[in-house]
Amino acid sequence: MTTSGAIGLPMKVVSPDLPPRVRIHEVGARDGLQNEQSVVPTEVKAEFVHRLADAGLTTIEATSFVHPKWVPQLADAERLFPLLGDLQGVHLPVLVPNERGLERALALGAHRVAVFASATESFAKANLNRTVDEALTMFDPVVSRAREQKMHVRGYLSMCFGDPWEGPVPVAQVVRVCRALLDMGCDELSLGDTIGVATPGHVRALLTALNEADVPTDRVGVHFHDTYGQALANTLAALQHGVTTVDASAGGLGGCPYAKSATGNLATEDLVWMLHGLGIDTGVDLGRLSATSAWMAGHLGRPSPSRTVRALTHQEQ
Repeated sequence: MTTSGAIGLPMKVVSPDLPPRVRIHEVGARDGLQNEQSVVPTEVKAEFVHRLADAGLTTIEATSFVHPKWVPQLADAERLFPLLGDLQGVHLPVLVPNERGLERALALGAHRVAVFASATESFAKANLNRTVDEALTMFDPVVSRAREQKMHVRGYLSMCFGDPWEGPVPVAQVVRVCRALLDMGCDELSLGDTIGVATPGHVRALLTALNEADVPTDRVGVHFHDTYGQALANTLAALQHGVTTVDASAGGLGGCPYAKSATGNLATEDLVWMLHGLGIDTGVDLGRLSATSAWMAGHLGRPSPSRTVRALTHQEQ
């Protein structure tokens, strides 16, 4: 291993079978903070997003327009979003659960939105109080209206690999809902391993099945949780398949408030460390990102769960 600058960085060993660049879809400010027990002040959230942008992240999911009753940690969406208007060249997608949420996003000038579906009936019931098909019916006018407004629409799909109530999820079941989201007009999909049970073979099988159903790899991103320590291995399997969009959360923040077995998201720093070693460009400054996550961990009153943040912070002490 070699070092570079004030912090250690792995030696770059380029793999010709991997993409030269990966776009990190940063979810810490939304998916990460929505799972916190305490409510982070709006000004701290705004500074968090600015620090993430300063570290080189160009897609930062800012907040959610879910009703405050369900996600009180993000009840300040109307106050937060205007505080981010000075960011240039940064995409700030927001989660919208229904037409009312979309109206709120439109009123604030959002350009990118995301809807959140489920591959399983149990989680659709727990998260949306609807069946899978009822949820898709609810999202249809949301996606249509967003597209009419020239907005970019992302379709999140949770429980793509396993469900705490139903167990392993059949690949064909996931493919059906993915195909439905694309058919209604979503620009891209995010495949969620909500409880972190995926393994690389399962990842490859799902991506192959999606291709066979005419879902292009360049329309797909992956969203792994690290419950069993498989998030980076699963990410590598996705990269080998050609995926170039990876969701991650600064400092490993987040889980899922409706799936108690879900631990944190893949830490952005851990992802960047691996990608750097593979010679894959992300545009992210690992030192600045690690410092940002350590700063946020201080506001949350606990150490960052990211191994890379802990390692780099220890080096600097």
